[in-house]
Amino acid sequence: MRKPKQVLVFLYRKNRNNLYEYCIFYRSKFKFWQGVSGGVENNESLIETVKREVLEETGVRVSDIYQLSTVSSIPVVDVTGNFSWCNDVYVVPEYSFGVSLENYDIHLSSERKEYKWCLFEEAYEKLKFDSNKTALWELNQRLLSNDIEKN
Repeated sequence: MRKPKQVLVFLYRKNRNNLYEYCIFYRSKFKFWQGVSGGVENNESLIETVKREVLEETGVRVSDIYQLSTVSSIPVVDVTGNFSWCNDVYVVPEYSFGVSLENYDIHLSSERKEYKWCLFEEAYEKLKFDSNKTALWELNQRLLSNDIEKN
């Protein structure tokens, strides 16, 4: 059973020019760009959810996970399409993370049509949701400031 909690994950790496790139994903069904996202299962921690969602959506096992300060509230109907838990759960917290990813082949799940590695400005412009933009901005600023701690 899924908990009323969500994770949002941005994969990042340094390119040949030593600049940070971020991986964004195009949702097949809904036609927008975002980071990896998904719901927390009953007995999972947030870190376990990040690992599972990244594996499910990209085929990559990750370990360098950094929890960001960004926590957003997402309308429950945007997460599940209805009032899944009960009629009094209107918003679901979305916890944001960054994951360092170097030299991996990404294999997309059926949820995603394509992915793209891009510099911050391009990724930021392509993202649909403000929550995604805020999390990406925080991750970018922390990386540029060398202010990121591994969980």
